[in-house]
Amino acid sequence: MKRILVTPRSLSLDPPPELEPLRQAGFELVFPTPGRMPGEAELIGLVPGCIGWLAGVEPVSDKVIAAADSLRAISRNGTGIDNLPLPLLKERGIGILKAEGANAVGVAELSVGLMLAALRHIPAETAGIRAGGWPRSRGREIAERTVGIIGCGAIGKRVARAVSAMRASVIACDPFRPNVEVYGPFKWASLDEVFAGADIVSLHCPAPADGKPIVDAPRLATVPPHAILINTARATLVDEDAVRAALDKGRLQAYATDVFTTEPPAPGSLASHPRVIATSHIGGLTDESVGKATKIAVANLLSALVEETA
Repeated sequence: MKRILVTPRSLSLDPPPELEPLRQAGFELVFPTPGRMPGEAELIGLVPGCIGWLAGVEPVSDKVIAAADSLRAISRNGTGIDNLPLPLLKERGIGILKAEGANAVGVAELSVGLMLAALRHIPAETAGIRAGGWPRSRGREIAERTVGIIGCGAIGKRVARAVSAMRASVIACDPFRPNVEVYGPFKWASLDEVFAGADIVSLHCPAPADGKPIVDAPRLATVPPHAILINTARATLVDEDAVRAALDKGRLQAYATDVFTTEPPAPGSLASHPRVIATSHIGGLTDESVGKATKIAVANLLSALVEETA
C-alpha cells in the first residue's frame, strides 16, 4: 500500500474525516508524534517510502528531502511554503501544492482580535483580576485610527474590510495592488510610508526573497509613539531584537504575534516580554479553517498522485 505522510499538528492529534478520501483511494496514512511539530530526525524516519506529503509549517531541510526516496508531491494545508527547500524540490521534480485562501477568515479574525486586545489591554486586565487586583487601564478605540496593512491577499483584504467597518482608515502596501473593498478611507503607500503613518501595522505578506526582515530598527524608529504591531504571517518578517528595543522604549505599545522563529518559543525570548501578546500559531486553527484547508490539501494530493496510482 502506498503511503502519505500527514504532519500538521491539527491533523495528527485528532485526524479529521476530511482525510478519509485518501484512505478510500488506497493510501496508508503516516503520522508523526500526535499534536507535536516533527523535527528533522522524526521526518527523516517517516518520509522514506511516502509518495505524498500533506505538510504543515514544520521546517523541512535538505536532509529530509534527501531521505524522501519516493516523494512525488507535497500538499500544504495553507499557503506558506517558506518552510520548504524550494530549489531542491524543483530539482527533484517534486510538486508543491497550496490550499489557497482556506484559512483566510480565521487568520484575519485573529488579527483583528489581537488589535483589539492590544488597544484595550485585555491580557493585562485579565492577569490583574486573576491576581486579585482590579486594574482599569485606559485603552484606545480602533475608530479614527490608521491601520496599515502589509500584503493585501486573501487575509489582508479581510482585515482591511473589517477595520474599515469599525471606522478606521486604511493605508496598505502590496506590489500587485489588488482590488480591496472597504467602507472608508483607503490609500496605497510604500512600505516606509505605512510604518511612518499607521497607528497599527498588521503583517500579511510572504518573506522577502533576500530573507531580510521588513520590520527592523530603522522602520520602527519612524512609527508613531505607542504604535501596535500585529504579526499573524511569518516570524522572519520581524527583527526580534529591534522589536524588543522598541517595546522597551515605548515606541511600540505592543507586539501581538501568532508566529515565532522557534515554536514553542524559549523561556526568556521575546514572547516573555510584558508588552507582547502571544498566541500559539492558532490563526488557521478553527473548525472551519482546518476543515477547508484539509479538504483542499487532500484534493490537491489526489489530483497530483492519481496518475501515480493508476
